[in-house]
Amino acid sequence: MFKLRGRLEKHGEIFEIGQSVKSPILAVLPSLATKFYSNVPTPYEIVDAQEDRKTYQGTIDNVNRQVSEGKQGRIFAVVHVAGKQFKITEGDVFVIEGYWPPDAGDRISLDKVLLVGASDFTLIGRPLVQKGLVRVEATVIEKTLSHTKTHFRKKRRKQYMRINFYRIPQTMLRVNRIEIVGEVNHPPDVTGLETRIF
Repeated sequence: MFKLRGRLEKHGEIFEIGQSVKSPILAVLPSLATKFYSNVPTPYEIVDAQEDRKTYQGTIDNVNRQVSEGKQGRIFAVVHVAGKQFKITEGDVFVIEGYWPPDAGDRISLDKVLLVGASDFTLIGRPLVQKGLVRVEATVIEKTLSHTKTHFRKKRRKQYMRINFYRIPQTMLRVNRIEIVGEVNHPPDVTGLETRIF
């Protein structure tokens, strides 16, 4: 506790001699006490479970209706490819750096979809969107090398100097289509059989 040595008027508050304050900063700027900390209780609202469920179901029905009627507009997606995430939409060309096996002309399906959305809604995966809900198809249009990069190393006073030039392999993909093919919140009854051979 600190005591004031004089009379101080700051922001309409008057502190008299001998009045105790908790901090020397508050003795000079008493408005800091109310500026950063508030004793006002946080208002909480008790949500009715039935009302919440009705709102939730109405939102899902609205999304399913937009998708079935084709009124969702331009769709975008965030996909995970070769250890990186890309935000893509139809017609985009994106580059994957480093070695990646597919050859030019290959049509591939990007299955790891983290998020898909349109102008009115966004479906977020946990961590991936439900399997079979979204179809993302792309074509490998080019396999090339990046521009020449320089790696230079030197140790002072040791007659050691090395310079290396290298290029990184790049694969360019064009997104052919992104479409929502299933219904939201209607997962298949049986999962895990897609990769099994009978």
